[in-house]
Amino acid sequence: MNDIKKDDFRTIASWCLFDWANSAFTTLVVTFIYATYFTKAIAPDEVTGTALWSRAVSISAILIAVLSPVLGAAADKGGRRKRYLAVTTVGAVIATTLLAFVRPGTPNAIPLALTLFVVGNVGFEVGMVFYNAFLPTIASPEKIGRVSGYGWGVGYVGGLVCMVLALVGFVQPETPWFGITRAEGFNVRATNLLVAAWFALFSVPLFLFVQERPVAGVRFDIRGTLRELKDTVQHIRRYREIVKYLIAHLIYNDGLVTVFAFGGIYAAGTFNMPLNEVIMFGIVLNVVAGLGALAFGFVDDKLGGRKTILITLLALAAATVVGVLAPSKAWLWVAGILLGIFGGPNQAASRSLMGRFSPARHQGEFFGFYQLAGKVTSFMGPMLLGTVAQLAGSQRAGVATVIAFFVVGGILLIWVNEKVGIAAAASP
Repeated sequence: MNDIKKDDFRTIASWCLFDWANSAFTTLVVTFIYATYFTKAIAPDEVTGTALWSRAVSISAILIAVLSPVLGAAADKGGRRKRYLAVTTVGAVIATTLLAFVRPGTPNAIPLALTLFVVGNVGFEVGMVFYNAFLPTIASPEKIGRVSGYGWGVGYVGGLVCMVLALVGFVQPETPWFGITRAEGFNVRATNLLVAAWFALFSVPLFLFVQERPVAGVRFDIRGTLRELKDTVQHIRRYREIVKYLIAHLIYNDGLVTVFAFGGIYAAGTFNMPLNEVIMFGIVLNVVAGLGALAFGFVDDKLGGRKTILITLLALAAATVVGVLAPSKAWLWVAGILLGIFGGPNQAASRSLMGRFSPARHQGEFFGFYQLAGKVTSFMGPMLLGTVAQLAGSQRAGVATVIAFFVVGGILLIWVNEKVGIAAAASP
C-alpha cells in the first residue's frame, strides 16, 4: 500500500463521509430515539426495557471484543479491508431496516428487536476496525491527527443532522413525511429507515474512492488468521508502547463513555432538566465535541497524540469536577460544554495515536485490539457509577467516580513513549 497517494483531498473526504454515514446509527438507534422507543413501547415497562436493552448492549460488546482482532487480522492478511467493511455495513443497514417493522405487542417482538439491534450494533462497531485501519494509509504522519479530527468532527455533525431530520420529519409532526402513519408508533420506528438509507448512501464514496492493494490468491483462512494473531502476541515485546497505550486507553475511555452515557440522566435527575432540554443539552454537547475534534487535529499534529490526549484528560477531569460540584443548572451547562469541547479531541487523538503505533502489515489487526480495548471493560464505568450512587444515595457521588478513570488513565499514559512506539511500527 506504499504507492497509495496520501493526503489526497478526495480520498480523505470520502473516508470522512463514512463517519458522517455511520454516526446516524449510534446517534439515533443506540442513544437517542430507538433505545428510548424500545423501553417505552416494546418492552412491558421502562425498568424492564432498560435492563433488557443493557443486556443487548453487553452481548454486542462481547461479540465485538471477540470478533474485532480476528477479523482485523483476516483483513490484513488478504489486503481486502473494503470487502470486510462492505459486509459489516450491509449487515448493519439490513438489521436497521428490519427494526422499523418490529411492531410492539406482537409475538416475539422483544427478542426480535434485541437480536436485530445486536446484529446492527456488531456490524457498526466491527466495521470501525476496517474503517479506522485506513487512516494510516490515507494520511501522512504529519497530518494524521487533523485527518482523524476531520473524521470525528464530520461524524458528530452527520449524526446530529440526521437526528434533526428524524425529529422534524418523523417524530414530532402530526403528519410525518412520505405519508407515514403514526399508528403503533410507526413514525418513530420509521426513523430506522432514515438511518439505514443515510448509512448506505453516504458510505458509497469510501468504496469508490479510497484505494487499497489486495493480496492476490489469499482467501479467508481462520487457522492462518489465528496463527497470525498468536504470532503477534508472541512478539508483543516489540510493541510494548502499544500494550501500555491500550491499557491506558481502556481506563480513560471507560470514563469518557460513562460520562456521555449518563450525562442526560444526571441532568434530569439532579437538576430536574425536562426532556426537551436534555435533548438540547445532548445536541450542544455533540456540536462542541465535533468542533473540538476539528480544531484539535492541528494541535495533535503539532504536539503529538500522547500530549494531546493528556491535555484533554486534564480538562475532562476538571470539567467533571465542575459538573459534580455545580450549584445550578447554568454551571452544569458549563461543565457539559467543556466535556464536549475536550471529549471529541480525546477520541480523535486516541485514534491517530493508534494509527501512528500500528505497523503497516498489521493495521487492521491492531485496530481490532484497539476496538477490543474499548469494549472489553466498558461495563466498569457504568457499574461503579451506579453502585456508588446507590450506596451514597446521590447521583453526584456516582458521577464523581468518573474522575478516577481520567486521572488513572492519564497517569498510565505518561509512561507511554510515543517516539519509541512510532519507531517500532516503522521497523521491518
